[in-house]
Amino acid sequence: MILLTILIIVMILLFTGFATIRRIPAKETENSSGFNSYEYNSYDEFEIWRKILSLKPFIIGGYFAIVILIGFLTSIYNTSEKEIGFTSVFGKNTIIDSAGIHFKIPFVSQKFIYDATTKGMAIGYSEDTDESIETDSLMITSDFNFVNIDFYLEYRIVDPIAYHYSTDNPEGILNNISQSAIRNNVGQHNIDGVMTTEKVQIETSVFEDIQKELASSNTGLEIQNITIQDSEPPTSEVAQAFKAVEDAKQNADTAVNEANAYTNTQIPAAEAKAEEIKQNAEATKTVRINEAKEEVASFEALFTEYASNPKTVKEKLYLDAMSEILPNMEIIIAEDGQVIYINGDTQVTQKASE
Repeated sequence: MILLTILIIVMILLFTGFATIRRIPAKETENSSGFNSYEYNSYDEFEIWRKILSLKPFIIGGYFAIVILIGFLTSIYNTSEKEIGFTSVFGKNTIIDSAGIHFKIPFVSQKFIYDATTKGMAIGYSEDTDESIETDSLMITSDFNFVNIDFYLEYRIVDPIAYHYSTDNPEGILNNISQSAIRNNVGQHNIDGVMTTEKVQIETSVFEDIQKELASSNTGLEIQNITIQDSEPPTSEVAQAFKAVEDAKQNADTAVNEANAYTNTQIPAAEAKAEEIKQNAEATKTVRINEAKEEVASFEALFTEYASNPKTVKEKLYLDAMSEILPNMEIIIAEDGQVIYINGDTQVTQKASE
């Protein structure tokens, strides 16, 4: 539109100039017939203006040729896959969402092209110096402790029309929304969780809150990811205390893992040993039961025989006992007539007369 305005102004100036040249003041004189006439002040001046007027068709033709050339050059443009934009004609907007060569109405159509790649935004620190900005990073937790926490936000333009018309500073609105979501979520966790075990939960909650607010703010931006870069106490003394706590937790985790590993190796061995003992006990139980049954059957048979012939059974029992005892016994008769019975580690001494 600005280019069209300039061309119109130039055209108006050209036609105004030629119209003015036609009305150049001439010197009034009286001719022989008594009528007044006009003549130019000098012959050279007249010749100059006459030549300018003679070039009018060429000047106007050149002007329109330039206009046509400019119109042709400005109606063709190219976009890459990393760009997104739109064209506007008298308030009607058309999205440009594909790469390649595009055409637009010359002079009256405007194009707006933006970078559609993912961009980053540091929250709580400076990307150039990597130094913390405490006005943005210093926050209070649910247990009323202070923490310095930095985030890195990734976003991109998805709606160029909203990005162009909705606000003068879409990135500024995104920054404000992000800081509000971050402070709200950090304030719901204690200092220990913010610095150690609850970082992923905080990142997820902040991402969802920012996404929800961006949808209602109509900035044309979309959040891609947000991560915690660093979280630390505001003083060195507190930082050392938290480091000691973290080391203690790591040592505790190591001890628990080692205990679990020992348990995993010992329990199967103990279970196998217990199963072996159980099987041996079952086998012993079976053997003992069978032996007991055999002894009961033998005793009952012997008792039946004893009832019919007690003397014979007694002699048989005596001879059986002697046959078991005598082979394992050494009999030594001393000089004094004593008999020493040696059976294993047991010694029984009796007199020969006995």
